[in-house]
Amino acid sequence: MLSQAARSIYINIVGVILLCISPSILASAPHHYDNLIQHLQLQYLAEPTAQRAHYLAILQSGSDAEQLEYIDNIQQSVAAFWHQKQVPLAYDTVDDSASVIAKNIALEPAVEDYLGVVNYLRKLMWLTQTQEWPTIEPGGLLRPGDGHSSIKQISHRLWLLGDANEYHADEVLYLPALAQSVKRFQSRHGLTSDAVIGPKTLFWLNQTPQQRATLLAKSFVDKTTYLSQLPQPYLLINIPAFHMVLVENNQVVLASKVIVGKPYRQTPVMTGQISNIIINPTWTVPRQLLRQDILPQIQSNGHYFKDRHFDVFDFDGNRVDKTPQQWQQAAVGRFPYRVVQRPGGDNALGRYKFHFNNDQSIYLHDTPTKSLFSRADRDLSSGCVRIEKVQQLADWFANHLVIDKRTWNRLQTNYTQTQWFALSSTLPVHMVYWRAWVDDEHVAQYRDDIYQLAPVPPVNLLSQKLQPQARVQ
Repeated sequence: MLSQAARSIYINIVGVILLCISPSILASAPHHYDNLIQHLQLQYLAEPTAQRAHYLAILQSGSDAEQLEYIDNIQQSVAAFWHQKQVPLAYDTVDDSASVIAKNIALEPAVEDYLGVVNYLRKLMWLTQTQEWPTIEPGGLLRPGDGHSSIKQISHRLWLLGDANEYHADEVLYLPALAQSVKRFQSRHGLTSDAVIGPKTLFWLNQTPQQRATLLAKSFVDKTTYLSQLPQPYLLINIPAFHMVLVENNQVVLASKVIVGKPYRQTPVMTGQISNIIINPTWTVPRQLLRQDILPQIQSNGHYFKDRHFDVFDFDGNRVDKTPQQWQQAAVGRFPYRVVQRPGGDNALGRYKFHFNNDQSIYLHDTPTKSLFSRADRDLSSGCVRIEKVQQLADWFANHLVIDKRTWNRLQTNYTQTQWFALSSTLPVHMVYWRAWVDDEHVAQYRDDIYQLAPVPPVNLLSQKLQPQARVQ
């Protein structure tokens, strides 16, 4: 039995051998094993094991007899991977007498983005085999019109990744065509599409194809596993994508931008059941926010409570009134009061609040600061989730789940009366953290690790190129 360290070394060594196999060898692999290689490669990238590395070596460079000997075991291994994650496969109903190709195709999870993901992985692993990927270091910001020796390197890399339509080997001036390519690249990485090549754009330009493939494979497996077990309808919020979808009958019936928590006030990965909608909600300021955000405002402006329509209560529920100067003094020391913002146009929760029970005081709501949705980086809240298309979401609830529709309709023109609405059934809400996917336009999307949740990867020989004398012939 190999030790854990020995197994890790073995996996990496075999992985290096696989990545150094000539593309011509890969191209000559038997056509009826292509699907199986792609299935196995995705699983290896997501969860590398010695067995998967061994099976890949057999499929890509083994003899015909060796491949024939192992084919059943390899197919069963691929199926077992998804079975363990409770992802259904057509393979489970295929007759034993079916052809190898039919069985290999049946090993695909029945999800729309699978082929797009494996095609991207195939391209990324080809880039790993054939391209050097040195770090690009321009030493400062690059803007359209600038001249710099790294422009050629950036142009070439964008061409390799598919964001540029052409590459000019002698280009050292940042021309408009390259600016458009940079904007496309920035857009699919969740960055501000301004064509300015700064630290965040450089970070993603310098991610190796191997790193991209690993992130995409891991994210796909996580997403496919999670979604395969969800009853519908449901709301799903992908935190690093700043995006929400409402899914019903396997269709996205509403998609919206969202604002999530700041890195030091994170929106948690969690699930819940939306049980109530509040129209014209009041906002009781959490103690932490009161201490960190509101009281410093009061210290400099004693009129803040009045200007922002806050009421202040003691803990017996009695309303407290003070002069602006007295509020400034009270805000300096211990503050034994509860602060509540009345409904209205400047209420922090906006028009609607979607409530679900949880021990972290997290909920979904509207916001009066709509302009923030135009930003690319939307980790701006204190943990709760703000929804851009909040009226459309409220309308869906009204049409499908709100019980008292008469009162709901009456209050659509009332902006001061707070009203809780019960639902005929709860709606599941899922907050997830997926950083890579292939979208409906078949474009690979990547997002920053805004909360630094990814573990620091160990040294991985898979991302290292061997010197020519070390190549396996």
